[in-house]
Amino acid sequence: MSDEERFDGMFFTLAQQHSGGMVQVLDSFFNFLARKSDFYTGGGKGAAEKIVMEKFKKYEKLAYERHDKEVAEREEADRIRKEKIKKKREEEESQKIVEVNDEEANRIKAEIEEAKKAKSEEPPQTETKTDEQEDEEDKGKMKPNYGNGADLENYKWIQTLQDIDLTIPIKTGRVRGRDCAIEITKKHIRVKILNKILIDDDLQHEIKCEDSSWTLEDGKTILIHFEKINKMEWWSKLVLSDPEINTKKVNPENSKLSDLDGETRSMVEKMMFDQRQKELGLPTSDEQKKQDVLKNFMQQHPEMDFSKCKFN
Repeated sequence: MSDEERFDGMFFTLAQQHSGGMVQVLDSFFNFLARKSDFYTGGGKGAAEKIVMEKFKKYEKLAYERHDKEVAEREEADRIRKEKIKKKREEEESQKIVEVNDEEANRIKAEIEEAKKAKSEEPPQTETKTDEQEDEEDKGKMKPNYGNGADLENYKWIQTLQDIDLTIPIKTGRVRGRDCAIEITKKHIRVKILNKILIDDDLQHEIKCEDSSWTLEDGKTILIHFEKINKMEWWSKLVLSDPEINTKKVNPENSKLSDLDGETRSMVEKMMFDQRQKELGLPTSDEQKKQDVLKNFMQQHPEMDFSKCKFN
């Protein structure tokens, strides 16, 4: 323990006994000096005030230097975090040559014969109906913000597959840490600033509360971070009372794929590829594989006529 810290315990105890904060602590201290010492009178008129101002200016400078350093470090950490979130990973998918074995060949032949017997013209009503049903399910849901979360009236939140970051702007002016009462459990979050409760609700899914943290940034913004337990799902809302976002429109590329194990990463990359393909009206990886199988079969059997065949 350094010399400047050796009285911290005593000062903390003193501060805890003053409900009026540092102003009341100073009042008690100067009252003590006036009653129990010659601080005011021992050095002549004005000498005590000069000493107080010298010490005040000395530590005011140190306080602002430390504050500016902490703010700069938080801003730099926040900048790096946002860059990682915004950074997009472009995955190149190469089509693999699929060999057709005897079993698949027999199955395809059977499908071709069955298709020839079917009517050549049949409207694809089932697929259209499915799309309409999907649109109806997502009707009224919000489009995700840039970070796969939502911008709401009192706060905004963003997510990756691993964690969630919550930003709460303080609209009543600057506050101090002791003005903030924040409680985070495995399934619940409560945020109270001064006498106003901003959030008091159950989370949509469970989190690792022991890895959660919050900071007060420049007295104007509260930043809360927590880690998901299930790292293979997108949250459609932060708390149960929030409006839902359309998780079909999230951008998986914003997630930290490098942090995932091999099997999980391959699943997420497949999900990313399939989502891009659907947005472009192109076949998914499974659909592409089927097309490759059929293409190779057709090349191996040029004697067969596929012109009137329809495949699902």
